[in-house]
Amino acid sequence: MQDEQGTPAVSVPPTTVPAANPPGTLSPAVARNAISWLRDLSVSVVIAIIVILFLYQPVKVEGTSMTPALINEERIFINKFVYRFGLSDIVRGDTIVFWAPEDPSRSYIKRVIGVPGDVVEIVDGTVILNGKRLEEPYLIDINRDRMSMSRRLVEAGHYFVLGDHRNSSNDSRSWGTVARDAIYGKAVFVYWPLNRLGLLR
Repeated sequence: MQDEQGTPAVSVPPTTVPAANPPGTLSPAVARNAISWLRDLSVSVVIAIIVILFLYQPVKVEGTSMTPALINEERIFINKFVYRFGLSDIVRGDTIVFWAPEDPSRSYIKRVIGVPGDVVEIVDGTVILNGKRLEEPYLIDINRDRMSMSRRLVEAGHYFVLGDHRNSSNDSRSWGTVARDAIYGKAVFVYWPLNRLGLLR
């Protein structure tokens, strides 16, 4: 086709402009991506909750024997499997949960001081471990006592434990060591109150 001057004319097809989405709505592609992301997030959250509930047990601290590391009525998570199946050894400084030797229907939470083969002695409130003074940065002076204890050998399969608040703790000084089979968890995390939220040391 030519115009009146004899110049070939060009036929331009009409441009199709995509219809705009109404204000405040998402395009179908964006909506699909958002739904997919929310679905994946929901699945991940559910899996995480299941894993946490399987591996960890929430417990309430009762008493003051572990202050200042743990306070009365604080809520914590204990790892129920860390000491099973050879996943981890119980080491000095661990905060463990176990069935009370003098009353297996109750449980205690204390700090491991001596492991099998250790020799523990207490002189005027100072722990002597294998002939050397034990450094205990988790203690505060007001919670120390002046109690002494003669040397004790920690027998195989047992652990010597103490509370951080030595003045108010019923522990290995009174009833001896804790059997390995009585230990069922390690305290790992404070989740309540929120101002105490964090890992245990």
